[in-house]
Amino acid sequence: MAETEATLLRQFPLFLPQNRSKTVYEGFISAQGRDFHLRLLLPKDLQLRNARLLCSWQLKTALNGYHHIVQQRMQQSPDLVSFMMELKMVLEAALKNKKEPYVLPSPPKFYSSLIGEIRTLGWDKLVFVDPCFSTIKLKADVSGREHLITVKLKAKYPAESPDCVVDFPVPFSVSWTPQSSLISIYTQFLAALESLKTFWDVMDEIDEKTWVLEPEKPTRSATARRIVLGNNVSINIEVDPRHPTMLPECCFLGADHVVKPLGIRLSRNIHLWDPENSLLQNLKDVLEIDFPARAILEKSDFSMDCGICYAYQLDGAIPDQVCDNSQCGQSFHYICLYEWLRGLLTSRQSFNIIFGECPYCSKPITLKMSGRKA
Repeated sequence: MAETEATLLRQFPLFLPQNRSKTVYEGFISAQGRDFHLRLLLPKDLQLRNARLLCSWQLKTALNGYHHIVQQRMQQSPDLVSFMMELKMVLEAALKNKKEPYVLPSPPKFYSSLIGEIRTLGWDKLVFVDPCFSTIKLKADVSGREHLITVKLKAKYPAESPDCVVDFPVPFSVSWTPQSSLISIYTQFLAALESLKTFWDVMDEIDEKTWVLEPEKPTRSATARRIVLGNNVSINIEVDPRHPTMLPECCFLGADHVVKPLGIRLSRNIHLWDPENSLLQNLKDVLEIDFPARAILEKSDFSMDCGICYAYQLDGAIPDQVCDNSQCGQSFHYICLYEWLRGLLTSRQSFNIIFGECPYCSKPITLKMSGRKA
């Protein structure tokens, strides 16, 4: 009871009990930047289905055409907090439709049905709903990870399938019939989350135990990671979300004299790859290395600024070109090195490779041109 009262005070701070027995509540409910006065009279047993709601004329006018929905919610809501939240949602929708008279409002049954579906799902699953109930955001917590789904309802809902937006590495399509509801969408959402659990376990282990250069803030849909192997050397992996423990696509980035031995080890030890082990453990086994530990070293120990523009990030890109001279090893942004070599009179080009001199040590350096060229 105390928890319910605390929630009510937090959600509706202007709506307060007027007596010790808490049978009379009075105050204001806010919607669309406006405050509306109301008074609620509860019986001694505090049952909402026998309560009386007294509205100011402004609130009555705003809810014109929605009174039967309010009565229905009062009959079916399990407690005062749920009723007030449902009343606020109905009020928001009513005001939105009155503000835009040229938009044909959905029938009251539409809102009543949606409120019932949300209530069945649980109000704790609801993150956001817009005033006209066309966009609804729901959340799910799976294995300690919070995931969101945005449901965009169409004018003919539920006869027409809504659009769903999720942060998944694979397409998410909803199986839909005119009898479907938010509950069926949420059930399919949970099933999809469960199917991707191993993939996110793999990616989370990489993020927690290694130094990831790119992406800096990976989304749940990101399948690639550029992982530090040492000074100016890294590996870029592309993980298959459907088979996350299988050998990923690998690309080594760094000076030739450093990355070539790593490529040889990968080819030589590929037979050791065991899908029963984690992806990170398999990479350690086949490359015969230990990844620099986050607990011991800082990211700054590996992130080296570009030797031309003296910045680490340039338009979201980080240095990925390295001088092959073992005595130099300076890193550069692709575009910086491209512009540098293109401006040298001594540089030459053969097919898609530019040959020139390193800006730091003047030793030979090459750059393979790609679609990234500006």
